[in-house]
Amino acid sequence: MDWWKDAIIYQIYPRSFQDSNGDGVGDIPGIISRLDHLQELGVDAIWLSPVYQSPNADNGYDISDYREINPEYGTMEDMEELIAQAKSRGIRILMDLVINHTSTDHYWFRQSRDRTSPYADYYYWSHGGPDGTLPNNWTGFFGEDCWEFDPQRCEYYLHLFAKSQADLNYHNPAVLEEVKDILRFWLDKGVAGFRCDVINILWKDSLDSSKKKLSLTGSEHYLTLEGTHDILRQLRAILDEYGAFTVGEAVCVTPETARALCGRDRHELDMVFSFEHMDCDQYKVKWIKRKFRPKVFFDCLTRWQRELDWNALYLENHDQPRSIPRFGSVRYWKESGKLLATLLLTLRGTPFLYQGQEIGMLDFDFQRIRQLNDVESKNVDRLLRRFHVPQKLRWRIISRTSRDNARTPFQWTAERGAGFSDARPWLGINHNCERINLAAQEEDPRSVWSWYKDLAALRREREVLRRGEFVPMEAAPPLFAYRRRLGEEQLTVLLNFSDDPTRVSVQGSLLRSNYPRERFEGVLQPWEAVILE
Repeated sequence: MDWWKDAIIYQIYPRSFQDSNGDGVGDIPGIISRLDHLQELGVDAIWLSPVYQSPNADNGYDISDYREINPEYGTMEDMEELIAQAKSRGIRILMDLVINHTSTDHYWFRQSRDRTSPYADYYYWSHGGPDGTLPNNWTGFFGEDCWEFDPQRCEYYLHLFAKSQADLNYHNPAVLEEVKDILRFWLDKGVAGFRCDVINILWKDSLDSSKKKLSLTGSEHYLTLEGTHDILRQLRAILDEYGAFTVGEAVCVTPETARALCGRDRHELDMVFSFEHMDCDQYKVKWIKRKFRPKVFFDCLTRWQRELDWNALYLENHDQPRSIPRFGSVRYWKESGKLLATLLLTLRGTPFLYQGQEIGMLDFDFQRIRQLNDVESKNVDRLLRRFHVPQKLRWRIISRTSRDNARTPFQWTAERGAGFSDARPWLGINHNCERINLAAQEEDPRSVWSWYKDLAALRREREVLRRGEFVPMEAAPPLFAYRRRLGEEQLTVLLNFSDDPTRVSVQGSLLRSNYPRERFEGVLQPWEAVILE
């Protein structure tokens, strides 16, 4: 049974969700204490960003032991209790599977430094050029070269991300066998599946240099190659033994390459996270921003709805800025927050909510680079300084794109510490927690929180919203209009991405509006979302 087609999945970034022991860092017991919140919201599964043992160079995406829990987050007993407590509420747990790379603190890597070790070929090693040049001219995802010299082995190792995240070498069959054992370990613990980090870049066909590009020079040697498809098919065989689910983060994919990763006849992934709709406010790379273009956004969503049978739907995650300042309007904070919720929960596919999205949390209000924790942001700052970009411009670029925008602690209350922690938090709390917090919205039937709950309940109630086909309608931006249709049942969704009223010719009985109205008479108010039947 494809339970995930009827599900709403909620992503938790553990460091920022709930601190239970007063050290300023979120933890697993804190998550357990908030499971009732997720049950009330209508969540069916939790995607847990990494909680494995890690030195935290990239906040857990640099894993040093896949079978141990980071002591900051708790113990394995805490993890087992979370799985059990969630199950008792009808909530599944999805782990974050990071298998493109490990931390350089991992036992495999430490042993790999010895060329006579059984682990010597677990990673990509190279002598480099005869004159001390790097092995190739590839550039990584964090805005830097992707080779680091190791003085112990006297060779360079490949890292497409931070230098403490060494890429695994799947040309060595032993690496894949290790990963298979890791899958079995967690599936035996009772997890329901995995979100797979940068899963379409596992296989590198060569280490040859490439034509220089604005970003990701060398990517033709690792993006969605047949070797990766073969790895995924082998992992799928194990996942099927447990009836487990997978969603893959797939970088630089098109609908065609996405179908090759998650088509039902492929036996690889169940669905993929794509990024094309996240490019609608940027040029080539995320650091070069341009004005959000609703038409490009609508066209992109429509194309993916048409060309993939099933989409992983998201507007926020731990790597992206918050959605309201990006696709909505801070001026119309509540209205646009509800509109974006309506979009997310009425498209065809599985909706993924990110923590804080359900109360309309916004980007950070930091003022300087030293307030950030994000390794990517700091790398980009160093790169821009190398090109003599002035400090004010560097900060403007970084503040709009930093991953820390979505990593500030959850705003539970208006109190000091926002109900997240009594201690100084690992990352600063947005000062707007005094007005944007869960406690202020729980008893308000018109709040963003109440709207998310209502839409989640409506989605459970109406099969047409879960399984119906997506039918685009002719509409000129800033209006996005579509229908969901299942047999004789049909719902119409109208979304006004604008600060101005918009007149439409569509009629129908009003099912939902994010404005207090009893009927719809053809005019959408600023950032109004309407569902008609």
